[in-house]
Amino acid sequence: MTVLVDSDIIIEVTRGNRSILHSWIELSESEDIVLYSPVTEAELWAGARPHEYSALTELFAKLVCVPIDRGLGRRAGEYLRLYRKSHRLQMADALIASAAALNQAALWTRSRKHYPMKDLSFYSP
Repeated sequence: MTVLVDSDIIIEVTRGNRSILHSWIELSESEDIVLYSPVTEAELWAGARPHEYSALTELFAKLVCVPIDRGLGRRAGEYLRLYRKSHRLQMADALIASAAALNQAALWTRSRKHYPMKDLSFYSP
C-alpha cells in the first residue's frame, strides 16, 4: 500500500500525540510506502520553531516527497473548480489531494471534511 500523510498527521507526530504515534510507528515499520507533499513541508516549516528544526529535517528525510508537476497542478485546478465554492476547498488541500490521487495513495488525514473528492481513498490505521 502507498500512503500520503497530510500535514495534520505530521503535526501530531511532531507533537508526540500518542494516539497518532502508535499508528505512525506501525506504518513506518511496515512495507508500505509513505509519501508527503511539498505543500505539507511548507506548512510545517512555516510554523516551526527553531528548536523543532532538526526533528523536522530528520522526519522529512525518512519520507518520500512527491513532486508537484503539470499533471498535479491540473488535477488540483479541477478539484478547485469543482469544490471551492461548495466545500470551501483551499489550494493547499487541492494540491495534497491531487498528490494522493495521482500517486494512487491512500490519504491519511484527521480532516476528511477538507477532502470531498470522490476519487480519493483514505488510510485508516
